[in-house]
Amino acid sequence: MPNLFDVIELIADIPEHRLSIGMRGTIIECHPNDNYEIEFINDYGETINSLPVHQRQFIVVWRSDTEEWVTIPEKVANLVAKLPEDAGMEVLDFAKFIYWQRQRNDISYIHQEK
Repeated sequence: MPNLFDVIELIADIPEHRLSIGMRGTIIECHPNDNYEIEFINDYGETINSLPVHQRQFIVVWRSDTEEWVTIPEKVANLVAKLPEDAGMEVLDFAKFIYWQRQRNDISYIHQEK
């Protein structure tokens, strides 16, 4: 569950506010029903927008309570949890494919060294 002052990354465009996927912001207020007030800033630290965003539109990338960046496995799990079951299975299948490819490449590399 997101907390106050966590840093988030958008996973959905919000075109009416000129915000796009990948933009980061900070939670500055927690609202009911999984809505959070997010402040978005520019490269100069100036606020470009502050608006309520639903939890399904972002993932947390930095946790204020631990003062640590969220790990890649946690980000992936958070994102996959927002997907329908069939889409989650596609992600799992793709991850297995990548793992298999990496394993195969590692074995090839080991054999080439000999």
